[in-house]
Amino acid sequence: MALHRRTLLTGTAALALAPAAAQERPAGAPPPLDGTPPERPRETPSGHDAPPETAPGAALEVMPLWPGQPPGGGGPGSDGPRFDESREGVVTGVAEPCLLVMRPARPTGSAMVIAAGGGYRRIDLGHEAVPVGRWLNSLGVTAFALVYRLPGEGWAAGADAPIQDALRATRLVRARARRYGYEPNRVGVMGFSAGGHLMGSASTRFAAPLYKPVDEDDAVSARPDVAALIYPVITLKPPFDRTSSRRVLVGDSPTRVATEAYSVETRVPPETPPTFLAQAADDPIAVVDNSLLMFSALRAVEVPVEMHLFERGGHGFNLGVPGSPAAAWPGLFATWARRRGFIRL
Repeated sequence: MALHRRTLLTGTAALALAPAAAQERPAGAPPPLDGTPPERPRETPSGHDAPPETAPGAALEVMPLWPGQPPGGGGPGSDGPRFDESREGVVTGVAEPCLLVMRPARPTGSAMVIAAGGGYRRIDLGHEAVPVGRWLNSLGVTAFALVYRLPGEGWAAGADAPIQDALRATRLVRARARRYGYEPNRVGVMGFSAGGHLMGSASTRFAAPLYKPVDEDDAVSARPDVAALIYPVITLKPPFDRTSSRRVLVGDSPTRVATEAYSVETRVPPETPPTFLAQAADDPIAVVDNSLLMFSALRAVEVPVEMHLFERGGHGFNLGVPGSPAAAWPGLFATWARRRGFIRL
C-alpha cells in the first residue's frame, strides 16, 4: 500500500491524539520503573490476526530530512509518494527520506532517532521502529523513526546515502530540541539489524564530511549522546559477511578497501558515544560476533560500553517475545540510560 503525500500530511492531524492512544496504561499512571514495555491491549478474537487498517507510519508527523534533493540525487521518482509502506509497515521506494515523529505524553527531556532493519533492502518500520518508539514514549523520550534511503534504489551516493541521512537526522533532531521539548545534549540513536549497522556508522563517523552543508542545521553536531545497537550488523568482513547488508553495501565481490570502509568496528574513535549492545547468541543472521567485535573495538579506545548477550532470541526480536531471555533488553537499556542521565523520570 503506497502512502501518498496527502495521506501522510493529513495523518499529522492525528498527532495530538497519537501519544495518548499509544499509551497502554491507565490515564495518569507512570511508566514502568524497570523500563519494560507496556502490555499490549487485548484484541477481540475476530480481529486478532488482522493487519492494521492503515500503515503504521500514516498517522505520524513527517519531518523531511533535506530542503531539496538529497546529496547526489537519483533514487525513485519524486512525483510519487515519499515512500511506499505496506499495511504491516514494510517500507520501500524511499523517494524523500524523512523522520516520523512520536511524541510522549509527558516528555522528560531526551530524544532518540530510531533506524529499523531490513538488510538495506527495506525498512521494517511497523515491526521495529514504531513499537519501539511508542515504548520510548512511555519513558518520556521523544522518538523519531528514520525513513532512510536504500542504496539499491538508484541513489548516486550509493552506500553513503543512508549514512548521510542518519547524520542529517541527528543534526535536525538536535536543532529542533526547543521546538519539541527536549535537551540538545540528550539526543541518542538506536538501530536494529541493518539499522544497527547504520546507527553504528552514525556513532563512529559523525565527523566525516560525507556531504556538503545545505543549511544552518548542518552546523550542528551529528555526534549522538548515546547509542543503542540491538542485534546489529557490525562487520562486513569474512567470515561474518553472509548478510544482505554486505551484499547491498559493497556487492558480491567487494574489495578489501570497501569492506574495511563499511565495517563499523574498523573505525571507532575515542569520541564515540557511550554504547549499549544487545544480541542473542543463537542469532542466525547477524551472528553474535558482530556485537563482540564492536564491544572489543569500543573497549580498545576506552568508550563506555555495556553488552548483554542472551542464550536465545534469534534475530529480529524487537522488544522481545514475552518470557524469552531477549525480552529483558528494554529494561536493561532503561536502567543503563537512567544511570547515564539520558533518561530522567
